Amino acid sequence: MNFQQLRIVRETVRQNYNLTEVANALFTSQPGVSKHIKDLEDELGVELFVRRGKRLLGLTEPGKELVVIVERMLLDARNIKKLADQFTQRDQGQLTLVTTHTQARYALPRIVTAFKKEYSKVHLALHQGSPQELVQLLLSGDADIGIATESLSNEPELVTFPYYDWHHAVVVPVGHPLLDEPQLTLASLAEHSLITYHTGFTGRGKIDKAFAEANLVPDIVMTALDADVIKSYVELGLGVGIIAPGAFNPARDTDLRLIDASHLFARNTTLIAVRRGHYLRGYAFRFIELCSPELTEANVRAAVAPHRENGF
Repeated sequence: MNFQQLRIVRETVRQNYNLTEVANALFTSQPGVSKHIKDLEDELGVELFVRRGKRLLGLTEPGKELVVIVERMLLDARNIKKLADQFTQRDQGQLTLVTTHTQARYALPRIVTAFKKEYSKVHLALHQGSPQELVQLLLSGDADIGIATESLSNEPELVTFPYYDWHHAVVVPVGHPLLDEPQLTLASLAEHSLITYHTGFTGRGKIDKAFAEANLVPDIVMTALDADVIKSYVELGLGVGIIAPGAFNPARDTDLRLIDASHLFARNTTLIAVRRGHYLRGYAFRFIELCSPELTEANVRAAVAPHRENGF
C-alpha cells in the first residue's frame, strides 16, 4: 500500500469513477490508475469498487469504509508538512480562505488589512464561490478557513463558529414611496417588484420563509449573487432591493436609501468554518481571532481537534 494508491482511490470518487479523468487529475495514465486500484484490492483481499465490465460504478461496502480512512490519512499527511512549516517558517506560508462575494467585499477587508500588517510574508489566497463550493474545498483540505452564511453548519466534518449576526434590509431609490411609511411591512413590500439574492445565497431562505409565513407571494423580478448588482438595478428603478445591510455605504450609495427590515426577516448568522482535524498554522488561528476576539487559538484548537475512537 502506498500514498499514490490512496490518492487514486480518493480521486476516483471525486471524478465520479471516470478513470480517464482520474489519470488527468493526477498526471498519470489510465492503465496506471487501473493497475494501482487492482494492486490495492489484491493486497487487501476485497473489491473496493462496483464494476460493470471495465467500468467503475460506485463503491462497495468495504470501499465506502476505506474512503473515510483514506481521506483522514491524506489529511494527516498534509498536516505533517504543515506541522514542520509551523516550526521552521512561523511567519511565512499560505493561508487559503474561501468565502462568498458578500463576505469578501464587505465583511473581510478590515480583517484582511489587519492580518497583512501582522503577517506581511504570508500569502493570503482568497477564493470566492457558492456556499456548497466552499464546503467541498474545506472537506478536501484545499482551503483552511471558510466564511459564509449558508451550508457550512450542515456538514458534520466541519466545525463552525459564529462570526456576526445580521438581518436583511431594504434598499430603494431616493424619493421612493416606501420611505414615507411609518414602519415597513411585508404586505407593502409585496406590492413592489423585488430584487434580491439567488436562492442559497446570503440568507435568501429567510426572505422566502418570511413571505410564505405571511401568505404573501413576492414578485421577485431579478436575482443576483451580490449586493452590488442588486443596488445597480435598484438605482435604475427596476425594483426594490433586499440586501445585507453591511453592503450599503451611505457615502457611496448616494442615490439610494436603506430601510430597516429587522422586524420582518429572521436573524442570519455568518459562520467561520474549519474542517475537523485540519492542521492550522499559527497565523490561521490569528486570522480567526481577528474576526472574533472570543475565538482564541485555544478555543478553536480544542474544537477542531479530530474525534478519536476508543482513546486513540
